[in-house]
Amino acid sequence: MTTSNVPEIPLTVLTDEGARWLETAMERVRADAGALTALFPAAGRACGRGPVPGEPGWTLDEAVRARLLLALPQTGAELGETLFELYAHGDAAERLAVLRSLPALEDGGGLGDAGLPLVRDALRTNDARLVQAAMGPYAADHLSDHAYRQAVLKCVFIGVPLAAVAGLDRRSDEEMARMMADFAEERLLAGRKVPPDVWPVLELHPTLLTRIHALIGEER
Repeated sequence: MTTSNVPEIPLTVLTDEGARWLETAMERVRADAGALTALFPAAGRACGRGPVPGEPGWTLDEAVRARLLLALPQTGAELGETLFELYAHGDAAERLAVLRSLPALEDGGGLGDAGLPLVRDALRTNDARLVQAAMGPYAADHLSDHAYRQAVLKCVFIGVPLAAVAGLDRRSDEEMARMMADFAEERLLAGRKVPPDVWPVLELHPTLLTRIHALIGEER
């Protein structure tokens, strides 16, 4: 079960000490957003880093950090600035937690476009985990058409499965398919395989698909 796109944390997963730490930490963050600077990196040590039961892909430290972010008494641009500072100074696990919390913070904190700098920064990396986390519901709702297309193409380049990209069914368009066709053509001309994720996008646009079939000389 999730609340605002963030997993519930079963009490049986936390030690008594970890549960007390989380409760106290959330109270401190509600009273003073600045307290999060020290608490955010400490979440893994205090509460653990194992998987969250029933929530594939979420680790305990990520879920705890997400809860701390939801406790922030901030909205809009102010919230965005706090998130960027945490992201910029965090390690990979902390950055993942910030990115994966964006949809919940949009729902609960009126984040608006203030989270886009984090998404753009993650998309400039070649870390598949960060790119995949960045391409969640928040990016699907806020990236421009051009930026979204480029991000989807990057996912194909670095091996992020398109099934993990939020909003693809509603944001895929002919221009994205053309970009995929150009990418597929370059791969084929170089004697390389076309990633399987490219084909479903091309199949929605028969003219482009025919062009690629002509290159390989047979129907897929």
